[in-house]
Amino acid sequence: MRLRSPLFAPGDSARKAEKAMASDADCVILDLEDSVAAPAKDAARSQTAAIVEGAGEAARKRLVVRVNPLGTAWYLADLAAVARTAPAAIMLPKCRGSADLVVLDHHLTALEAEAGLTPGGIGVIAIATETAASVAGLPSYAACAPRLIALCFGAEDLSADLGIAPRRSDGRFTAPVAAARAQMLVAAAAAGVPALDTPWPDPRDPDGMAREAAEAAADGFAGKMLIHPGQIEVAHAAFTPPPEQVAWARRVRAAFKAAPDSGVLTLDGKMIDRPHLKLADRILAAVT
Repeated sequence: MRLRSPLFAPGDSARKAEKAMASDADCVILDLEDSVAAPAKDAARSQTAAIVEGAGEAARKRLVVRVNPLGTAWYLADLAAVARTAPAAIMLPKCRGSADLVVLDHHLTALEAEAGLTPGGIGVIAIATETAASVAGLPSYAACAPRLIALCFGAEDLSADLGIAPRRSDGRFTAPVAAARAQMLVAAAAAGVPALDTPWPDPRDPDGMAREAAEAAADGFAGKMLIHPGQIEVAHAAFTPPPEQVAWARRVRAAFKAAPDSGVLTLDGKMIDRPHLKLADRILAAVT
């Protein structure tokens, strides 16, 4: 599953979910948390499970469900309802580190067994920076649960926890939020999974979205969470490597394939070594 453009859709709106699923988004996140008010949680849970269950096998491979956080009254009911429908992944908000992933893994393993599903078939995407406690737990992802397929940077909840605005007047992240963002990128690399950037909050500002998405791609993010279908094209442009970069990566891979025992080679008169091959592999993975 590619993750350039994970698009949120509220779990209590079949119309918005269908619109999101019909879009070109790489994946759709059916949300049971922030976009659903407490009185509507039960209805949203049933509706979301029905949407996933009714989707074809190919469609389910791009469906993610964001459940409510561990410790809330809705978490286990959310999991029990949606795990049996076999979405591609569960998104865990307010994740405090690998210990939370171990708990989620145990719950999913039991639910998969009960539903007759392949053990470990449901992946996990963790939003890893929504609280100060979550940021403190970032180093633990280096020993993460095997289900983990991505870490996400969440700026809005973190800034609320810190009692500050997430962005300055020029749209740039405030210092502590930017620091958490950098730490999460390192944590994702240590865990060997892609990093996803926080949503751009104003769908009426495509220029701001384009700027922040381009900076995120340059910093090493693989994609950006989206809140509106109009942001998909901008995300794909930012997180799809340009043709010249893909061509370079293919040439690097071909050079090392032709000389598999070499640690250092020359390409176009410049030295390339194993880190260049690792970068090339990452570039090519982004276009497959």
